[in-house]
Amino acid sequence: MVNISGIIKSIQNIMRQDKGLNGDAQRIEQLGWMIFLKIFDDKDLEMELLSEDYSSPIPTELQWHNWASDDEGITGDALLEFINNQLFAQLKTLPSASISKRALLIKEVFEGNNNYMKSGTLLRQVINKLNEIDFNSSEDKHLFGDIYETILKELQSAGNSGEFYTPRAITQFITDMVSPKLGEIVFDPACGTGGFLTSAIEHIRANEVKSVEDRKILQNTIKGCELKPLPHMLGLTNLILHDIEVPDIVYDDALSRELSSITQKDRVDCILANPPFGGTVTDGMETNFPKNYRTKESADLFLILMIQYLKNNGRAGIVLPDGSLTGDGVKARIREKLLTDCNLHTIVRLPNSVFQPYASVATNLLFFTKGTPTKEIWYYEHKLPSTQKAYSKTKPIKISEFDTLKEWWNKKHENEQAWKVDIKTIKENGFNLDIKNPHKEEEEELHSSSELLEMLHNSFAKSDELLKKLKKELV
Repeated sequence: MVNISGIIKSIQNIMRQDKGLNGDAQRIEQLGWMIFLKIFDDKDLEMELLSEDYSSPIPTELQWHNWASDDEGITGDALLEFINNQLFAQLKTLPSASISKRALLIKEVFEGNNNYMKSGTLLRQVINKLNEIDFNSSEDKHLFGDIYETILKELQSAGNSGEFYTPRAITQFITDMVSPKLGEIVFDPACGTGGFLTSAIEHIRANEVKSVEDRKILQNTIKGCELKPLPHMLGLTNLILHDIEVPDIVYDDALSRELSSITQKDRVDCILANPPFGGTVTDGMETNFPKNYRTKESADLFLILMIQYLKNNGRAGIVLPDGSLTGDGVKARIREKLLTDCNLHTIVRLPNSVFQPYASVATNLLFFTKGTPTKEIWYYEHKLPSTQKAYSKTKPIKISEFDTLKEWWNKKHENEQAWKVDIKTIKENGFNLDIKNPHKEEEEELHSSSELLEMLHNSFAKSDELLKKLKKELV
């Protein structure tokens, strides 16, 4: 059996020796386009066997098996020259006259990515290692899926790229609760590396896909949108690995579309998403939205967008930060629209550390159905395991932790972790959804008054010391 984990570790060790690669994000991008091309080529070979009419959109001399599969093949400066001046140059500019959906995928991937490696010899070693994996072998593909998940997790510690990874337990739980069905259109408007979309594919495949016809239906009902080139490429690769031949992930900012242009033909049955939060949108994007809802906060605009995209009776399960649950003005109007247009039936409150180390903000899972207004909202507070003080990269949230919540879901009742709030109370409170657990006793005062005064005194003393040092430096 091929040791895929060992192969990936070897590749990463080889890459660390290359002077052109700086940090995890670049290594992942480098590995990403190579894996994409190798998987695409393996799929091409499979499709050629299945259909005499099929021909690859990649020119013959640029197909992986024609330049990369021979261990003793092109290497050193000649390999660098080929990749930089032929492979990238030609795949970025595939002729538009003969463009197919598969060709467009190739074009988009190579327009948005780079070859960072400077040593053709090390590059050949990486290629040889990748050739040990056969992506047409179901066993290799399954094992690689797990490794790929690990590679995506590594994005969490690769600077800002962490925002593109939602913990697997969260994507799986949301998908299980929304429960998309075969034939329903599933959409993620900020799909990152495709975590929610692959969860939906796995969920539908496990429960409903029985025939070739079913597989075709599934192929055509999974849709996403992603703005940044690295996660877009990783998302495409992730879906191809999950047997979606031509992934429908648009390389664009979902917020760039005018809200009023989204009509019935664009609407979807299920939305599963973790829209970007904490950031501001590109200048001018907010003008695509009615004046009443214009804001620079990305999560709030995505919420309006998702309401617009849902069909009547369409269902959504999304991640939102505490900041979107509260606030006046535009924020309150957006929440009012959500509660008027949709039945926001359940909010799951998560501990702060779920998205560590990329973000430590408190987040929530919101579940709603479009078409009927909200009458009451059930809240459920998800607690950390008793053995942990926080989640971390080495101790992430696990799907098994949601077992109790899943049992509660169909027979909702008040308990120490669950409570219900009616719409009248929410309206009177300015549509504030940041409602704390009423069953939780107030935290005991951790310090006496004299201790607090002592701490304050020490804090002032430190400030004085810093000011003195600063004055000295300035003089």
